[in-house]
Amino acid sequence: MTDLPGPYETIVVEEPEPGIAVVRINRPEVRNAINTRMGHELVDAFTRIGTSVRRWRAVIFTGEGDKAFCAGVDLKERKGMSDEDWHAQHQLFERMMLAVLDCPLPVIAAVNGAAFAGGCEFVLLCDFAYAAPQARFALTEVTIGIMPGGGGTQTLARRIGYGRASEVIFTGTPFSAAEAHEWGMLNRIVPQDALMSEALATARRIAQNAPLSIRQAKRAMLLGERMDLRTGMFFEVDAYNSLVHTEDRREGINAFNEKRKPIFRGH
Repeated sequence: MTDLPGPYETIVVEEPEPGIAVVRINRPEVRNAINTRMGHELVDAFTRIGTSVRRWRAVIFTGEGDKAFCAGVDLKERKGMSDEDWHAQHQLFERMMLAVLDCPLPVIAAVNGAAFAGGCEFVLLCDFAYAAPQARFALTEVTIGIMPGGGGTQTLARRIGYGRASEVIFTGTPFSAAEAHEWGMLNRIVPQDALMSEALATARRIAQNAPLSIRQAKRAMLLGERMDLRTGMFFEVDAYNSLVHTEDRREGINAFNEKRKPIFRGH
């Protein structure tokens, strides 16, 4: 199809299969570092994908090349930046991070290399992540006089626990893909040459399921984790009940009883 988001200067949006979007950071010459242009482009891409849910079923977020997923914010662009310009840029980056977090579709991180600072925060904002063995992770902001500002202080502890997260953030020390997997930050470690095919296979399985069900399940999980258990269970039931009257629910039951594969249309 021709109505892909873009074209862009710093990212590429592709559709390897119907309904599956690949958002690829495309500044390999600077280890896919985030600049102001990329901030605008990621806000646009994720907003357009997230508001076209009948078109899309799943998103893979990755980087170009085999060295870096994303090295964080481009500090060369920030050299000499006034306080006012710094604040303005960071407000854009806040919107960028929220655009990833708020995407109603499943977002899979395919971490092809180093994910430092803002790059690590990108991974943590995705629903789950696969990584190549050589991938490394770090939140290094305290080593240059700032702190994580793209959600890292909130998302890392939710993934790996406060004790490990505080050590990572307070020291700024990088950790390996093996450690990230052991701690629960990564779902799988996949050979570099199979990383995208593995992520695509998972996205394909997601895309075959009922899209309204997937979106409501994601919503229930993300919002429910901020509630006490009893409130969260009631919230889940409300999300469940919203699916009872859908055509996809009827199609799923009919297909099961007719021993055929369901065709879900998002209605």
